Amino acid sequence: MTVRVVLADDQPLIRAGLRVLIADAADIEVVGEAGTGAEAVRLAREVVPDVVLMDLRMPGTDGIQATRIITAVGGPTRVLVLTTFDDDDHVHAALRAGASGFLVKDMALDDILGAVRVVAGGDALIAPAVTRRLIAEFTRRPEVAVRTRALPGVTDREREVLTLVGRGLSNGEIAAELVISAATAKAHVARLFAKLGARDRVHLVIAAHEAGLVRPPP
Repeated sequence: MTVRVVLADDQPLIRAGLRVLIADAADIEVVGEAGTGAEAVRLAREVVPDVVLMDLRMPGTDGIQATRIITAVGGPTRVLVLTTFDDDDHVHAALRAGASGFLVKDMALDDILGAVRVVAGGDALIAPAVTRRLIAEFTRRPEVAVRTRALPGVTDREREVLTLVGRGLSNGEIAAELVISAATAKAHVARLFAKLGARDRVHLVIAAHEAGLVRPPP
């Protein structure tokens, strides 16, 4: 199956570079390009891509607003944020808006293609090193610190699993940590998706931190 992608970035050179990269991938196809958030929203509605690669800083409707609009309809299109991260303090807002993960613009090209495939397949993708930095930044923010998220209906075992997801562990690592099968770990994660209304693993990580199950590093 070919993954259909829309490129949303206000820098033509960035879009051109991504387009050339994707042209070499037999299973990924660029079906549209947008220079503004509003154009990204329009294209998402018109061509219904599998993935929108979304820059955050664009004129007019920015990437956060565009992400919120695209994901609010509950359709199949997923958003992967493009960011410089080091100087972008809006990444956590993009995740809250419904993004399924984010890429740093200087990532290796193969990693970008891999991320597109993972997100198109229904999972979330954040590089482990970047996850640690994101969560540390996210949980230090005052608006997060004053909140404690309730976990209605979540069992003790599911809380354990959610804690490990919040620490960035994969299903296999969770299984090893709890001495359960990988299939059982996957089932627990799936139930957490349903109980917490999480779109993907990224939002389970956020939920774990909002619930106080994982604390930021000192």
